[in-house]
Amino acid sequence: MLSVFYGDMEEAIYAPGRYFDQNYTDEWIVDDLSRKMIKDIDKSEVIAPQTIWSPLWGNYPPTRIARGTKTLIAANMRPDIIFCATTHCGDNCAKWFLQIGRQKDITINLIHFMNFGKRPFTIRIANNDKIVHTDEELFDNAIDFL
Repeated sequence: MLSVFYGDMEEAIYAPGRYFDQNYTDEWIVDDLSRKMIKDIDKSEVIAPQTIWSPLWGNYPPTRIARGTKTLIAANMRPDIIFCATTHCGDNCAKWFLQIGRQKDITINLIHFMNFGKRPFTIRIANNDKIVHTDEELFDNAIDFL
């Protein structure tokens, strides 16, 4: 399940892009979900563990993917670590956090409200242990923490 902790969180990684650059492995890049996220967010194809191809930029290394993509991949590969998703993740990352949360338990830190869309979802607000299923419920139950 996806859990979100709203507000400052001492143990969260506030530089997830830097964390990714210093810790990713080839397996992180060639993972099926990573490939899908890179294709969606970066509009690029994973050719090999160290080669990503973009019609705009040509070949480039994984360290040059978008910081939001780096955060998503790190959160998926290291569900034991809490990453701050406010710094680098826009609303285009929301559907991917939900998908990761359907496969495993992860917690992210937000200092803003991310738009998780109009479809019903399941998110646990870590601050108060409430389970919510719509953006309205999320806002009503999390507003006091921001």
